[in-house]
Amino acid sequence: MEACREILVSGIASLNLNVTDEKIDQLLSFIKLIEKWNKAYNLTAIRDREEMARLHILDSLAIVPHIEGKRVIDIGTGAGLPGIPLAICLPEIDFTLLDSNAKKTRFVQQVVLELKLKNVEVLHSRVENYHPEKTYDAVLTRAFAGLSDIVKLTAHLLSKDGVLLAMKGQNLDAELAEIAAKKSVISVSVPGTDVERCLVRIQLPEQAEVS
Repeated sequence: MEACREILVSGIASLNLNVTDEKIDQLLSFIKLIEKWNKAYNLTAIRDREEMARLHILDSLAIVPHIEGKRVIDIGTGAGLPGIPLAICLPEIDFTLLDSNAKKTRFVQQVVLELKLKNVEVLHSRVENYHPEKTYDAVLTRAFAGLSDIVKLTAHLLSKDGVLLAMKGQNLDAELAEIAAKKSVISVSVPGTDVERCLVRIQLPEQAEVS
């Protein structure tokens, strides 16, 4: 795992993040768990651990500066991305990780237990069926759906001033045109890769809390 450690240390430095050695150890343990469970659960198409370090961990951490609020929900978290890396590096924020795939949520729950993450709740549910007692400051998605569908499916989860943060590739003009809301597109660089990423920040008009 030394090559992975070097990738993470270098990448985290490029992102100007303050991440302790203990947290880097947790991120490496997360990679090991994905690698171990991938054989039976098919969690991710990426099999190479160094590629996981770049395209899963650093890709997730690239949006750290843009996370808002104290309660964040990661919709369609899959293998725990970006929720687990963010929760490791932002222990002061409470994260809910939701997915409709039971195998994947079982894996994520095991990660939470093994890494002793106190700020993560894991939920097995379809997003449209989940109605929390308390709404969220931010809804986060990564490769989940088109922007208009994301807005329709997740608006009920947001608090009055909440924001929707959608991790996307480039070439979003058609998707953006379908959104009648205040929105901005933030370019995101993933260290050690040439992938084109962006984060779409959407603030819905006249949001009201939904209980």
